[in-house]
Amino acid sequence: MSPADIVIVAASGTSGAGRSPRPDLLASEVMGSMSAYKAGGTHRHTPEIEQALGELARSDVTISFTPVLAPMPRGILATCTARLTTATTNNQDPDTVLRKAFEDAYAGGPFAHLLPAGQWPASGALSGSNGAHLQVTADTHAGRAVVVSAIDNLGKGAAGQAVQIANLMLGLPETAGLTSHGVAP
Repeated sequence: MSPADIVIVAASGTSGAGRSPRPDLLASEVMGSMSAYKAGGTHRHTPEIEQALGELARSDVTISFTPVLAPMPRGILATCTARLTTATTNNQDPDTVLRKAFEDAYAGGPFAHLLPAGQWPASGALSGSNGAHLQVTADTHAGRAVVVSAIDNLGKGAAGQAVQIANLMLGLPETAGLTSHGVAP
């Protein structure tokens, strides 16, 4: 995948907008409607995402990030795409190569789960958990890798991540006090 051309469209529930009481975040205003906000590189998380991805890719990363307010109280569903490169596939089936890379990256991890092929993440399945569901596929028509992820931003968000890191720093099991299973059916 090419780190120079990453597109992220992330739908977030109203809890992602913070605690400030605003009329545009009231359930009666949000339900039944979705809207993009701070598109065009103006979102405060864009530089953070580019920095973190750049460290992983060991190169410069450029992203186009479009956050979307979704009619749900919590959770994030992100669809991320990047250009496939011939180095990514090396004349092999792109789906197989991408899936293997993700299987290897997340094997044995307690919270990130690559779903079975054909099953797509849904934010509600992770409500109340520190889990993350992932799916990956190749869009050979557009020449792009497609990764879809779902989390509960109030669980896997900063609070869950802080507990997970504190557990590791204190020599506790990484999963102490955290669950990877949501409370939704």
